[in-house]
Amino acid sequence: MSVAYDCEPWSIGVASCGIADLEPERLAHRESVLALSNGHLGWRGVLDEGEPHGVAGAFLNGVFEEHPMPYAEEGYGYPAHGQAVVRVADGQVVRLLVDDEPLDVRTGVLERHEQRLDLREGLLRRAVDWTSPAGRAVRVRSARLVSFEHRGIAAIRYAVEAVDGPVTITLQSELVADEPVPDQHPDPRVRDILAHPFEPLAAHALGTGATLVHRTRRSRIGVAVAMDHRVAAPDGAEPRFRTEAEADLARTTVVVRLAAGERVELEKLVGHAWSPDLEAHALRDRAEAQLAAAREDGWVGLVRAQRERLDAFWACADVEVEGEPRLQQAVRFALFQLFQASARLDARSVPGKGLTGAGYAGHVFWDFEAFVLPVLTATAPDAAEQALRWRHATLDRARERARTLRLAGASFAWRTIDGRESSGYWPASTAAFHVNAAIALGAAHHVRATGDERFEREVGLEILVETARLWATLVRRDAEGRCHIDGVTGPDEYSAIVDDNAYTNLVARGNLLAAAEAAGRHPDRARALGADDGEIGDWVAIAGALVVPFSERHGVHEHSAGSTERERWDFAASRDLYPLHDHHPYVELYRREVAKQADLVLALHVAHEAFTPEEAAAAFRWSEAITVRDSSLSAAPQAVVAAAVGHLDLAADYLAEAATLDLDDLHRNTDEGLHLASLAGIWTALVAGFGGMRDGAAGLSFSPRLPEQIARLRFGIRVRGHVLRVDVRPERTEYRLADGPPLALRHFGERVELEAGVPLTLPTPPLPDPGPRPEQPAGRAPKPFREAFAR
Repeated sequence: MSVAYDCEPWSIGVASCGIADLEPERLAHRESVLALSNGHLGWRGVLDEGEPHGVAGAFLNGVFEEHPMPYAEEGYGYPAHGQAVVRVADGQVVRLLVDDEPLDVRTGVLERHEQRLDLREGLLRRAVDWTSPAGRAVRVRSARLVSFEHRGIAAIRYAVEAVDGPVTITLQSELVADEPVPDQHPDPRVRDILAHPFEPLAAHALGTGATLVHRTRRSRIGVAVAMDHRVAAPDGAEPRFRTEAEADLARTTVVVRLAAGERVELEKLVGHAWSPDLEAHALRDRAEAQLAAAREDGWVGLVRAQRERLDAFWACADVEVEGEPRLQQAVRFALFQLFQASARLDARSVPGKGLTGAGYAGHVFWDFEAFVLPVLTATAPDAAEQALRWRHATLDRARERARTLRLAGASFAWRTIDGRESSGYWPASTAAFHVNAAIALGAAHHVRATGDERFEREVGLEILVETARLWATLVRRDAEGRCHIDGVTGPDEYSAIVDDNAYTNLVARGNLLAAAEAAGRHPDRARALGADDGEIGDWVAIAGALVVPFSERHGVHEHSAGSTERERWDFAASRDLYPLHDHHPYVELYRREVAKQADLVLALHVAHEAFTPEEAAAAFRWSEAITVRDSSLSAAPQAVVAAAVGHLDLAADYLAEAATLDLDDLHRNTDEGLHLASLAGIWTALVAGFGGMRDGAAGLSFSPRLPEQIARLRFGIRVRGHVLRVDVRPERTEYRLADGPPLALRHFGERVELEAGVPLTLPTPPLPDPGPRPEQPAGRAPKPFREAFAR
């Protein structure tokens, strides 16, 4: 269930005046939205006291448990083991007793309760005014952060003020391990493994701090979580301390007597370390060393560093939207979540839910490279590089997977945590070879956007070469010399094992050409990788011969060969039966013309140079009629292409859907974590949709047009280390290059050159008539823009 968040331009929060307004049944959704992370460590936005909660959790990127993959029937090449993220010891909990009664928002009188995530400071703040059942009133003010400066550090400041009389305050600060978790797998054998994944190794208590050390039972990953405290109390009120630790619980208890108007303040630091190699004592040392480093900064220093990192990010990345306040809040919320999901990746990638929840088992998908990576490359390129370096680090596992599949090169996992395939459903995973092109083209785009030749030599070229080799062994040549890719699954999960999926063939073409171009720039490195002129020439020839399916009868590009000839799904009969996969077997879906997500439409965006404007308009209209958007990955590319073909109102409606998907919980699963790819889609719909930004053979180009719902759009991107600001109004667009050498770009196809510090304003040409608005399947038209944002 969704939560009605207030509408502020630089924060997101919810305030309540009583337990009914707090809506405990919706806590899980709130915990996802208010989660904190730095890409290495994630804390869900639970209440400080730990109770009540929806789904508690602390996560470390890369910490998982292995489990057997249960199959009704084994098959060659099926992954033997799966992986699932597990919750590590949780240091968020600070319990409060007022005299001898615990603060619980469900008891006593809750006069005020507010949680607010500040998007400029990177802090989650909380305010509670509470009177105990015995009539003792207190004010509680807390703030927490997950540090961008120290990757393993989180911190809490928790203050309690006595309101109307003397009171004994007891604070219980805890590390809690092995907490009960929701069912994470339908098979009871796997569920039992994931319910208690850790074995305790050590528990230490010393002074005002404690450390717990655990190891996963099967994947053998060691984790240490340490805490320490500082307490400020009024003069004469001497706090009493006691610290204890056992296998799955460590607690520091602080007791202090306050007079009316007096206040006690607890500062808590929590350090995290993990490794598959270190012994328990070394893990403990590492976690406690992080605490020592963070103590040098103190709470004030940690907060200052948080603000400095975010100020630097927002200086380029901020998107300003005039016309709808909730859209302004949504795009900043999305950018903040993408930044904090990647700020300290340190050669890891971003899971589908980030570190905001255990949804999708904590797996990394191709969604990252296809949807999130372009946003990071434009706004936080250092984070983008780290994620691509992680993919490069998994190349040996991708090569091994390709060998298992009797293919050359490398075949990256569809869903994974450590690089090994963790999906047992091969039609959606093994056959989805387009994953490899998303990764390769993400690396190529990163090089174009940053100009980082060192990265291309060290990382990008090898990814491109190995994926090009994969495509070269997947193609089939027909008697006329044309190349086909048979038996694959494109992005649409309602169409499996098809021939010549248009998206797959187009991104394969891009992958092959990008590999040849990169090899030409680094011939010595290409030779070291075994790529000679003959092989590189084959890649270019294959790319030129790859078929993009086209229906002569209907005059439109097809999702896959012959897809327009399939029996169309009976959408009228399914009006109240969405998502379709919850009501129909996949084998029935696979045989019909129906799309779960915008497959060909994504190709119209990613491979935009392969289509004339007329072809793009026709393909978009046809796709709209069969796409039911049962996936969170649909609305953003539909918004981009709707804008490109001139249907600005429809594009605005799709933008509104992307912007509200998590905040309004449109898919009813945000309690498991945020949809990072969909959040990235908000930026993409604005910048690539209404900003008209494209990157291709012709270089960087813009064709900006605004719908009537948006009065002005301003955004920034990083181009080769320099900031380009774009200011779009209905009748004109201003481009301003902050610094650096001159930059060439195209405005509606016209080449212009920008000088640093010299704004250039260009007119918006008239919009050609796009024809009637495309129609969607029965009951699946997007909600109108104004209605989507209405309260």
